[in-house]
Amino acid sequence: MAIETKHAETLALHAGWRADKSTGAVAVPIYQTTSYQFRDTEHAANLFALKELGPIYTRIGNPTTGVLEERLAAIEGGAAALALSSGQAASAFALQNIARAGDNIVSSTDLYGGTWNLFANTLKDQGLEVRFVDPSDPENFRRATDDRTRAYYAETLPNPKLQVFPISEVAAIGRKYGIPLIIDNTAAPIISRPFDHGAAIVVYSTTKYLGGHGAAIGGAIVDGGNFDWEKFPARQPALNTPDPSYHGTVWVEAVKPLGPIAYIIKARTTLLRDLGSAPSPFNAFLTLQGIETLTLRMERHVANAQKVADFLAERSEVSKVIYPSHQTGQARARADKYLKGGYGALIGFELEGGAAAGRRFIDALEMFYHVANIGDARSLAIHPATTTHSQLGEEAQLASGVTPGYVRLSIGLEHIDDILADLEKGLKAARA
Repeated sequence: MAIETKHAETLALHAGWRADKSTGAVAVPIYQTTSYQFRDTEHAANLFALKELGPIYTRIGNPTTGVLEERLAAIEGGAAALALSSGQAASAFALQNIARAGDNIVSSTDLYGGTWNLFANTLKDQGLEVRFVDPSDPENFRRATDDRTRAYYAETLPNPKLQVFPISEVAAIGRKYGIPLIIDNTAAPIISRPFDHGAAIVVYSTTKYLGGHGAAIGGAIVDGGNFDWEKFPARQPALNTPDPSYHGTVWVEAVKPLGPIAYIIKARTTLLRDLGSAPSPFNAFLTLQGIETLTLRMERHVANAQKVADFLAERSEVSKVIYPSHQTGQARARADKYLKGGYGALIGFELEGGAAAGRRFIDALEMFYHVANIGDARSLAIHPATTTHSQLGEEAQLASGVTPGYVRLSIGLEHIDDILADLEKGLKAARA
């Protein structure tokens, strides 16, 4: 039974699953298996030849994970999705799927510290250059482009700078050259829809808001099905030339009967097959549980965050609040354009006392958890310069929005009075 709707609230509960055909079970089962019985040799051959889609081996696909993938694609408005073991794996696969040694990617400077390190060091060691540009001027992406640029990359709501990325402007530049825009939407699910603004691929750390419970690591890539890879064979050779890793398959031709999903099928049948960053079926199940309440949770997250930002802006201990609704000019205009239904649940701020005050603030909190995560139902706090962004040099930290006294909050679902009361304890300690 297919539910005909475009509303995320309904899709989060119904997309990709109705009930188990043999038992009638409504909850998605955890298919804790490595392998799957083929009906006969013809069935097996068809699966491996991509004439049919279905489970072969859980490293490549699993029925529980498959429901998660269908649900994510439906919510995001994409054509297909690939679930992975972590958000870091999703970021890496998203680029490696179309870029080879000697190619380059143009990326926003405004990135999560782990992604910056992945791009600047690990991918560099693999022969893939990532060129970092300031996203405040979309033309910087055009200026950094050459004949071997394969993709543009950015975060919708960059953690920790929290200045919304100009999605449609950069996507339009890329499409002229045959370059897809890959957007990490981890910090803005539901409130931002990158495909509506021209993005070709969306990446998630499902660990964060999609799961919401902090119990399962995971990642995902969603293929918008809206990019014409075949139109740009010279620009996108990975999808338009024979792939020796899959008996000479030309991906844009091989998957035509299946729909506009050449990108995601290649990622599944080559990268996931070879590198093995598959999510466990149990983690996929846990993520599905979180997604069922995603839309409702995001409403509470952003409502609480707005009140916290307003509270901090009135405090003498705070020298600066970093939150989209407290920005002005171009930054505020982009936030209003790309974020609907709220400005997110991440808040950054700087204390008058700098790094020392920041440490006192963190140590005085009682209800907030001091953890290296965002997007939990619980409220979280951290000092990025000494934790999440500590692998970066001072210059790279500043470029990504991290100063010595910067504190990041991920606002949870608790009663707002309790959130503000705990922040009061931190602020009192910070001014001591």
